Amino acid sequence: MKLHLTLVAGLMASQFAVAEDNFRQHDAHVHGHVEFNIAQDGQDLLIEITAPGADVVGFEHSPKTDAEKAKLEAATSTLLNVATLFDIPAAAGCKVVDAHVEHSLNRDSEHEDHDDHGHHDDGHHDDDKHHDEHDHHDEYKDHDDHKAHDDHKAHDDHHDHNDGHGEFSAQYQFSCADFSKVNQIDSQWFKHFPATEKVSVNLLTDQTQSATELTSGSSTIKF
Repeated sequence: MKLHLTLVAGLMASQFAVAEDNFRQHDAHVHGHVEFNIAQDGQDLLIEITAPGADVVGFEHSPKTDAEKAKLEAATSTLLNVATLFDIPAAAGCKVVDAHVEHSLNRDSEHEDHDDHGHHDDGHHDDDKHHDEHDHHDEYKDHDDHKAHDDHKAHDDHHDHNDGHGEFSAQYQFSCADFSKVNQIDSQWFKHFPATEKVSVNLLTDQTQSATELTSGSSTIKF
């Protein structure tokens, strides 16, 4: 699957220059804005989705409540069931070969581990304090503690920044008996994820190169 994902990115970047800016726009992480990158590789159909966590589950931080955890599990299950997201003409005989979904909503766990290490260091400094018999050393330590506090706060600020930009990425590979019969794909994205306002679609096949947008009222991708 990684080979095909590399192929999608390569095709979009090198052969589909007119849509390159749109292809990279997910870096801006705009709420309500999802991206589909769709490409043909012989008889294979490749689809890549990038979506802000807010569009998919309504939040972009690590799930903290049972309700948030349930939403995350349900959304991941929906994304893995690609047949509920895209209606491909049956005459094309397209079968799902691989489906992969990941998200960055849980990446703050590494920061939590780092925080624990920081608390351990604080304890070590406290031991040093008991052995310190000079006031100016205490003053120096207080300064270090203050600096450590500032560093910790900066780390927390960085953590909050990362925690607020969690997103989903999904990749699908279909093998089609007759790709020429794929003349359109009806997307059910807005039905499952109504928080999305628009979907930018970058499409590249042997016959078609286009950059279009979908909305809840216009969700068919024309080939």
